Amino acid sequence: MRRLVMWDIDYTLLRGGGVASRAWKAAFTEVTGVPWRDEPIFGGRTDLDICGGVFASHGVTDCAPETFFARYVELVGAVRHKFAEQGALMPGVREVLSHLGDRPDVVQTLVTGNVPEVAVMKVTAFGLAGSFDVEVGGYGTDDSVRATLVRRSLERARAKYGELFRPVVIGDTVNDVTAALANDAAAIAVATGATPAEELIAAGAHVVLPDLTDLEAAIKALTG
Repeated sequence: MRRLVMWDIDYTLLRGGGVASRAWKAAFTEVTGVPWRDEPIFGGRTDLDICGGVFASHGVTDCAPETFFARYVELVGAVRHKFAEQGALMPGVREVLSHLGDRPDVVQTLVTGNVPEVAVMKVTAFGLAGSFDVEVGGYGTDDSVRATLVRRSLERARAKYGELFRPVVIGDTVNDVTAALANDAAAIAVATGATPAEELIAAGAHVVLPDLTDLEAAIKALTG
């Protein structure tokens, strides 16, 4: 049985330098006409979940998420070159992706809170798009609950390839870990974001790595 390795993006694969969050705020004010006055916690949450929370905290009740996301994607698209200029890949990422990409027993995809268009823009900015089968990913517009994104990705992979997979989730937040566990997936965590390793361990991660610079340890965790 092949492994479906589901990568989180932000602070697991890369950091985007705040490009997307600035576009988010600008899109919100443009679409709703309401000045931005909140600062939600983005880490590990889906864009659909964040959108609902932001609308509620600003008293907005008459704006469909689809309208907001359409403008948000447009604004990110206009500045997508800035991801590579203002952000960076996380340590060891390119080497791990390349190694897994050479293995016939692994399919790599994205399971991320980002909307699909922004997810693709982020990885494309760093030349990583070819590493992932984005068609079978799970994205922030699929559901507000992170665990559902993992399930959707598994369903898409099974439908496309006609086979069952061993699911492996890799991310940097407690939400990534709990989403993996809810789907009986291997939960691999990297302490490259804001969540300390101790919290990732306490959440039930099967393996916690400081980062991906130790290629042997990373490959063992993701395929062992």
